[in-house]
Amino acid sequence: MSSGYPQVSIGIFGGSGLYALLDAYNEVHVETPYGPPSDAFMVGTLSGKSVAFLPRHGRTHTIAPHKINYRANLWAMQALGVTGIIAPSAVGSLQADIHPGSMVVCDQYVDRTTGRVDTFYDGDQVVHVSPADPYCPLLREHAIAAATKAGITVHQNGTLVVINGPRFSTKAESQWFTSNGWHVIGMTGYPEAMLARELAMPYVNISLVTDFDAGVVAGVEPVSHSEVMRVFAENIGNVRNVLSLMVADFPDTTSSPARRALDGHH
Repeated sequence: MSSGYPQVSIGIFGGSGLYALLDAYNEVHVETPYGPPSDAFMVGTLSGKSVAFLPRHGRTHTIAPHKINYRANLWAMQALGVTGIIAPSAVGSLQADIHPGSMVVCDQYVDRTTGRVDTFYDGDQVVHVSPADPYCPLLREHAIAAATKAGITVHQNGTLVVINGPRFSTKAESQWFTSNGWHVIGMTGYPEAMLARELAMPYVNISLVTDFDAGVVAGVEPVSHSEVMRVFAENIGNVRNVLSLMVADFPDTTSSPARRALDGHH
């Protein structure tokens, strides 16, 4: 499926502040059957490896979470030959022991979004893909090792609840999520992870905690966008370090369960 595009095996979706991630890059515009991706891909080098980086909100942060063309973004990653996706994102904490500045390498998600197109199979082919364990265990282990090596407090599992946005949660909603035992909350983790699974692409979420959501569990003020951006900016070096370490010795994902997601369907 190369379609004449440069082929790279490592894909990174990024948010604010990661635009200066690559040492040097070329811009690659990928056309997809689902319309344009969030931006041109930055295809270049990180830790001596070829990487395709896409800012999921666009490079000037103009695309709200509920407006992201997730299908185009994932399809384009596959067109570039990507066989493993690292997906850092800013999240709020729902538990008192998960502090801003720490990272959570999630092993589960709960989808609370509405109205997002979340499948490539909406034509006349009926395919049921299981996301029972939605994140690649090889890449999760690799991310945990990289964060540990970088000296960052890292929680080795957790459940990410994904809300639609662009609004934050009410206190009642936040309390409900906390009482369910869920760990962090974000706006972009779904359907990104599910669409990666439908394309049999190993995917790992790295949640950077920027705040305590509606403030309930920690008795602090509710989150504000400016506070999220401030904490993210403070910790962007940590995120870069983890990504650099992960890319430097990126694992072969051939044995990832995700690669077999479509077995029996084709």
